[in-house]
Amino acid sequence: MPVVIPRRRIAAVVTGIAVALVPPSLALTSAAGSPATTIALPRAAAAPALVAAAPLTVSQAIGSQTGQSATVRGYVVGQPTATSTVVRSSFPSDYALAIADSASETSTSRMLYVQIPSAFRSSWGLRSNPSLMGLQLDVTGALSAYFSHPGMTSTSAFAFSGSSTTTTSPTSTTTSPTSSPSPTGTTSPYDSTYYTSAIGRTGSALHTELHRIISSGVTTLTYDQVWTALKDTDQDPGNTNNVVEIYSGRSMAKSDNGGGVDQWNREHVWAKSHGDFGTVSGPGTDVHHLRPEDVTVNSTRGNLDFDLGGSAVSQCTGCLSDGDSFEPRNAVKGDVARMIFYMAVRWDGGDGFADLEPNNLVGNGTAPHIGKMSVLRQWNLQDPPDAFEKRRNQVIFDTWQHNRNPFIDHPEWVTEIYGS
Repeated sequence: MPVVIPRRRIAAVVTGIAVALVPPSLALTSAAGSPATTIALPRAAAAPALVAAAPLTVSQAIGSQTGQSATVRGYVVGQPTATSTVVRSSFPSDYALAIADSASETSTSRMLYVQIPSAFRSSWGLRSNPSLMGLQLDVTGALSAYFSHPGMTSTSAFAFSGSSTTTTSPTSTTTSPTSSPSPTGTTSPYDSTYYTSAIGRTGSALHTELHRIISSGVTTLTYDQVWTALKDTDQDPGNTNNVVEIYSGRSMAKSDNGGGVDQWNREHVWAKSHGDFGTVSGPGTDVHHLRPEDVTVNSTRGNLDFDLGGSAVSQCTGCLSDGDSFEPRNAVKGDVARMIFYMAVRWDGGDGFADLEPNNLVGNGTAPHIGKMSVLRQWNLQDPPDAFEKRRNQVIFDTWQHNRNPFIDHPEWVTEIYGS
């Protein structure tokens, strides 16, 4: 005889299967597809949610000097060398850094002094990594005085804010160590703020959005102000009284600027005759492409395009030139390329000036073009941004024009826009 199972037992079996297989948040439906009465299903005991505490601000950390461990988020503003002294250049050691809630903070009363243990000094000390200036970090340690000033000691972790990767002490196993942003520039501390609307774009869409970003909220300098700016942006990290010349690489006294032989003057890396924009406020005063250079070397470069080859240039070791092009020393080839690509994105013809664009020619004369683009693309890859170039970009952003050269933060964007 067939076994007859009562309807109630069938319903109980079906309900039991549903309890086992259907998430509690879902309601059962009838066979016809119409919503059935929601059945209250049993829930397993939930594990407590693990929610990481938000980092403290520097202001909060200054007011919480109780010795407890905490993570604090702030901008690197210098190196403390005494209770009321924080230096912003020519850093004497890698032993400490000062952070603040603003990258432009100058009052030591609003800074937190962070002790850097020996295990972290090569990666996070300012003497070894001056390009950290102005960048936002998350640091973890004990909130206790350093230099008799509100601080953090026994520091156990450093990370760029918004990064998922942290440098921890050798005894920690919670994360994988790293010492600096990706050398290819594929990530930047400004990706979630300054560049947020550009991330993920390519080609002309990336060009358009970067132009909008770097043209917004910009302070335009006069040509006279450029003298003062260059004494800050191109300061010799080993001698605060000097600047470093772009092509020759020589360190020259800041005060020895002018038009005389062996003085330094203002070199337009994008030659101002290429588009005939002169020195009125605009592309001719954009300090992202203006650099100190020896008067004689500047004259030799003149308005030549950039390319390989030629004869040795007097007073500029490693530089070559011929009738239609100039080749800088290897150490700044990428710097030159990224300045040229910056100018092309920043000055696109919408500000009353010529539309500046690189091309693959030399001998461009007064046309608003500079070449040779294939060589410049190669220089960008050959010579990635170094600490001096990154610091310069940060100083321009913080103090002078308040915009950034995106190709220093993201060198790979040259390929995204201009090809390989």
